[in-house]
Amino acid sequence: MKNNKTYRYAAAFLFLGFCVVFFFLLNIGIGSVTIPLAEIKNALTGAGTNETAAKILWELRMPRALAVLILGGALALAGYLLQTFFHNPIAGPFVLGISSGAKMAVALVMVFLLERSVRVTSADMIMAAFLGALLSMGFVLLLSRRVRGMSMLVVSGVMIGYICSAVTELVVTFADDADIVNLHNWSQGSFSGMTWENVRVMSVVVAVTAVLVFLLSKPLEAYQHGEVYAQNLGVNVPLLRIGIVILSSILSACIVAFAGPISFVGIATPHLVKKMFRTSAPLLMIPACFLGGSVFCLFCDLLARTLLPPTELSISTVTAIFGAPVVLWIMAERKKERTA
Repeated sequence: MKNNKTYRYAAAFLFLGFCVVFFFLLNIGIGSVTIPLAEIKNALTGAGTNETAAKILWELRMPRALAVLILGGALALAGYLLQTFFHNPIAGPFVLGISSGAKMAVALVMVFLLERSVRVTSADMIMAAFLGALLSMGFVLLLSRRVRGMSMLVVSGVMIGYICSAVTELVVTFADDADIVNLHNWSQGSFSGMTWENVRVMSVVVAVTAVLVFLLSKPLEAYQHGEVYAQNLGVNVPLLRIGIVILSSILSACIVAFAGPISFVGIATPHLVKKMFRTSAPLLMIPACFLGGSVFCLFCDLLARTLLPPTELSISTVTAIFGAPVVLWIMAERKKERTA
């Protein structure tokens, strides 16, 4: 039995790894200009290659594909942490209004700095998004103490999201025309315009945060069985909860700062991965959710870029098409469990 589980886990990780590589190559090869695999290989190895193809690959597609891979994984990991924290299967940065809070804070900072001709750095955007995410998370935590039902918590999160979105719209209304264009494109959710500087910053932030999350695997596993069980095993539950809030907020902030709010990935991916592995053990789920989120976003971003050329769809539009049915399925499964 143990060997069967080991083989299943190994096969699942190999499958996710293969999908990451496969969709990554498709993302850097397919577009308005198709770059054959041989050209991609030449560009990556530094061999003689078409200069135009190499420029498209290194300056446009490679940074974007890496950003999708990193931020997609971070989004799924944030969703897994929030679902564990609230013991709620449809908790996620987008549904709970955390992404909207981060979006509001970034919009305020962007307009304030751009109106004064101050350059907005990646660090500024991440810090603003982090504070906005913490603010929304604080409201959600206050409401979670008063509402126990899953549906009411979700409704509360949606209401917080609407309030933050309304504030963002007010900011956009009073912004300059040039700022409105930038804010509008970013607020719809998009991986376009990624640079190597963005990739370097997000790589460091997400890598450090993901390692810290992985180090919490054992306490998280105990916490999944209930707070009393975790306390009996010597876990400092209040400190763990603070850690989950901060780490999930950092991940959510990094995503919103660079790509805007992206829906349903944080909810759908952890459940799909759990079904694949047939376990919720954090030691396996943390790396698996990261890989699963990368695959999901690479696939959706490829469709967003190529489905209706030359128009590029919002990434949230595509993720909603594939993620919303998963959420409905989760709720249907929960209803079956209650009536059984």
